[in-house]
Amino acid sequence: MKVILLQDIEKLGKKFEVKEVADGFAKNHLLPKKMVQPATKNALIWAQTQREIAAKSEEKELIEIQKKVSALDGREFVMEVKTGEKDQLFESVNSSKIAELLKENGIDADKKQIDLKEPIKELGDWRVKINFPHNLEAEIKITVAAEPE
Repeated sequence: MKVILLQDIEKLGKKFEVKEVADGFAKNHLLPKKMVQPATKNALIWAQTQREIAAKSEEKELIEIQKKVSALDGREFVMEVKTGEKDQLFESVNSSKIAELLKENGIDADKKQIDLKEPIKELGDWRVKINFPHNLEAEIKITVAAEPE
């Protein structure tokens, strides 16, 4: 049975693709869960239109992310933290704190996008990668400095 996928289905295909599946699998599993619809003539035209709309939307998204990455790549940020007498940090700098710092500077980045192998536990300059969709990434420099008293 030919069907149009209404969502990404692992090991089967991506949204709006036309696939040939076993009749029983389609009727007993995919159709009742509204994961697919039968590939009728009108449905095929609709799916093609949806693929075109999705492609345009994805292209716009890619351009926006490329702008964001090029504006962010190579920038430097200073994060002031509380330290003890011998410049040991009272708390480490993790991806959540870096995401907050970026948000304070008008950059929207999720903590999951920040590629930090382990939390920063000492003062100094650190290079941090930020991963964006479409396999794009930006590298920023974070200077961890002692908070003035």
